[in-house]
Amino acid sequence: MNDESNSNTTKVLQFIQDNPGCHMRYIKRKVEMSMGTIQYHLNLLEKQGKIISENQNFHKYYFPVGLFKIEEREILKIFNQETAREIIMIILEKTDPTQAEIARHVGIASSSINWHLKRIEDTGLIEYIQDGKFKKYKLKISSKQVI
Repeated sequence: MNDESNSNTTKVLQFIQDNPGCHMRYIKRKVEMSMGTIQYHLNLLEKQGKIISENQNFHKYYFPVGLFKIEEREILKIFNQETAREIIMIILEKTDPTQAEIARHVGIASSSINWHLKRIEDTGLIEYIQDGKFKKYKLKISSKQVI
């Protein structure tokens, strides 16, 4: 391996250590390397046992090895998605908001919010309480795990 390749590998590893739970396209944008170069270094780092990856919803998320439990990795994956992060923050700030209230605060269609809520629910981070015809959302985990 030449010095430039070694330097790029170190750069990618450092970025993942500073931004755990990020996905490949985000890494590519931020470290400003070509997709092929990023793929090469990510594969190399995984083979070396320095990072791990997890697939979820069409993205592969990368984490430094040994630093995070499964539940923490789930939280990091969600918080690396802007809309999902915003939804979680609204659920934290408001008391059991409905889908319509969340949609109003985020400023996107209720159907899009519904899609995001289902994805977040699948991770086990939130749950809903049925209140008549409305679903009210709340964190299923301690707010200390989020903050």
